[in-house]
Amino acid sequence: MTKVCPETGERTLQEPVLTVSTDVSFASNHFPTYKLGPDNEIVDEPKEDEKGPSVKETVEEESQLLSDQHKRLSVRDLASKFDKKLAAAVSLADEAKLKEVASLEGHVMLKKLRDALEYMRGRTDGQNKEDAKLKEVASLEGHVMLKKLRDALEYMRGRTDGQNKEDVEKAISMVEALAVKLTQNEGELIQEKFEVKKLGNFLKQASEDAKKLVNHEKSFACAEIESARAVVLRLGEAFEEQKRISEASRAQGPDVEKLAEEVQEARQIKRMHHPTKVMGMQHELHGLRSRIQEKYMNSVRLHQEIATIKRAEESKSCPFVLEGTQSLGSCLKIRVSAPDNAIDLSNCSIQWYRAACETSRREAISGANQAVYAPEPFDVGRILQADILSNGQKVTVTTDGPIDPDAGLQSRIESLMKKSNSDFSVVISQMNGQDYASRSHVLTIGKTRIKLSRGWITKAREIYSTSMQLCGVRGNIKAPAKALFWQPRKSLTFTLTFESEQERNTAIALARKYAFDCNVTLIGPDD
Repeated sequence: MTKVCPETGERTLQEPVLTVSTDVSFASNHFPTYKLGPDNEIVDEPKEDEKGPSVKETVEEESQLLSDQHKRLSVRDLASKFDKKLAAAVSLADEAKLKEVASLEGHVMLKKLRDALEYMRGRTDGQNKEDAKLKEVASLEGHVMLKKLRDALEYMRGRTDGQNKEDVEKAISMVEALAVKLTQNEGELIQEKFEVKKLGNFLKQASEDAKKLVNHEKSFACAEIESARAVVLRLGEAFEEQKRISEASRAQGPDVEKLAEEVQEARQIKRMHHPTKVMGMQHELHGLRSRIQEKYMNSVRLHQEIATIKRAEESKSCPFVLEGTQSLGSCLKIRVSAPDNAIDLSNCSIQWYRAACETSRREAISGANQAVYAPEPFDVGRILQADILSNGQKVTVTTDGPIDPDAGLQSRIESLMKKSNSDFSVVISQMNGQDYASRSHVLTIGKTRIKLSRGWITKAREIYSTSMQLCGVRGNIKAPAKALFWQPRKSLTFTLTFESEQERNTAIALARKYAFDCNVTLIGPDD
């Protein structure tokens, strides 16, 4: 760009500026004549020529001429302004060039940085030491490039202002963010190196273990092959021996077979017509067994008759008698034998016992101290006795024989044990020793626990444990043959009444079998 500057200085020196334009016309060509007064006042003014222009027109014309002259003189100002604008344009052009250079350097650095990051990303999947070294070199180059780029941007920020300065600051923040991200990538690279090293050690150990296992299995397989080879050799030798024996037997012909048949027939004839001493002794033992069995049955019958006669004699002298069917599902009751006897059972002390036989040791039934007692499944096959203490005298009543089982109880228990849970309809008669009026509830006996509920309301639900107790009712209650006592846990007891005696006995036997499978024995209180 060429600088143009008008030559105003030389013109001002050569041609002086006239203060009055040459085009000015005056009213006359001579100075007017005046007459001055005492205080230099004009006394006599010249008369204007009426033929010349008026003063107003002259003033307007002179004003127009002065304005034109002023416009001509403002060229100098225009030239100075032009110089200033030109200098400003040159400075802006220089700044634009600097920006272009810095931008070009920034683009080049960013491209290099992007290439380095792409290289790092492409090499991320490597798992050897060479890849790790290359990653470290790329990371170092990235840091150097970022530092150079940031220095260039800092230099540009110091040279710019306004919107350009804001753009440079944004670029600096982006570079700092890239530096942070590069640092994070370095941390991930270190962690990856550690994981790769750990994985390599693990694979090395796994390969060693696999080699050991392969060697062990190989040795074991070799031993098995050797043993199988030895067995095959022995079998081959046995087959060869059998083959030689069969060939030798065929060589002997049918004489040997005929001789064996004759020996077998001779043995049969001898057994049929000449019994041995062993067979005679077996017949004698069979006869002795039958006679001993007959004598034993006779002795048992005589013993039962003697016991019946003895009880009858004792019952005549005993003031008490035992009533009821002596079988499971019934109810035994003690009553006074003679109607005219003045003994009151309510004033007597009663205790029930169970025993394997009349001569064996008795076992007291805890809680059974009433005149009524309902046998439970645990009493089957045992003799029941009751000691009655009246007026200082002790009287014992005994069942005629062991308690008989219920005919259909065992089959019902076997059918219910095929299920996971068995439900029984019950009514709560007592709760914690107090009378309790309730509707029908459901007693669920399972393989691991017992639950008492009504609909979605659960009264008790406990697993089998040593604190649980379950037995037949031993106190004075209505229908004792249908009721049982259940203590799920301490401080909670129930007396439940079933619909029938068989349901009650089935529930007791089933719960005890499940509890026994859980290593728990369900008994009554203080048993």
